[in-house]
Amino acid sequence: MIISSNVPGGQLVPPRGPGPLLASVDVEWSKNYRIRGGNVPFCYSVIWLPLPPHRIGLDDTPFWYTSAYVHDTSETQNLITGADQALGEVLRCADLIAGHQLCSDLGTLASAARQPVNGIYAARTAWRQRRQAGEGVPRILDTRYDADHALTGTSRRLVDVCTSLRLDVTQPELRGTSMTALHRRWLEHREIIAREKITVLNLRHSVSTALVATYAAGLGHWQPGLNVNRLLAVELGRAFRWLTDPAFTTLIATPSRRWRE
Repeated sequence: MIISSNVPGGQLVPPRGPGPLLASVDVEWSKNYRIRGGNVPFCYSVIWLPLPPHRIGLDDTPFWYTSAYVHDTSETQNLITGADQALGEVLRCADLIAGHQLCSDLGTLASAARQPVNGIYAARTAWRQRRQAGEGVPRILDTRYDADHALTGTSRRLVDVCTSLRLDVTQPELRGTSMTALHRRWLEHREIIAREKITVLNLRHSVSTALVATYAAGLGHWQPGLNVNRLLAVELGRAFRWLTDPAFTTLIATPSRRWRE
């Protein structure tokens, strides 16, 4: 598998600070609802957001990340095993776990698995029981279903949720194409930039979900128009060539004007 991470020492979990530790999970998969087992996961990411003990501004918040992507479909089970291990650590170490329609991500991983996946099973159980979780159990906040109190719009698509909360989550990767087409270009033509676009898109989903969950939980806020692409550029550094493409750098060169006070 292709692994990218800024967690020190190649670990799954970053060092803890004095405050809560949030983990956000997002999975991408090839979708085919016409046949049983037609949804095949090929990429996932885990974002770790260390939070101080008090409510903070998130405009320049650093984050830790781990991202995994298959070379081809022969590595699907390896990807699932990696996600299973990561979810086990998330359940063990995170104080707040975030996902956007996390049940679908977990369900796809579980359905495609050919071996026991205890971390994934435990995460599915925790998601179902998230509103009855007691003390000592990590809180799970699904930003599609559990953030209504913080939102004004009716749509619960992640991009619309972010817009409602005045987060700039522009997705240049999908201009003139689709995730399915990008993934096919990687599998069939080994087009690295296509794979990197999906990886960055997936990481943006995780970071955006982490920010929304932090806000909905009353743990953080930001100035209107926070540019999530700028956060990605800072934390991902030179890990992806796509981040140096003018189509991406243009988005972070000037402040967003979408929201004006």
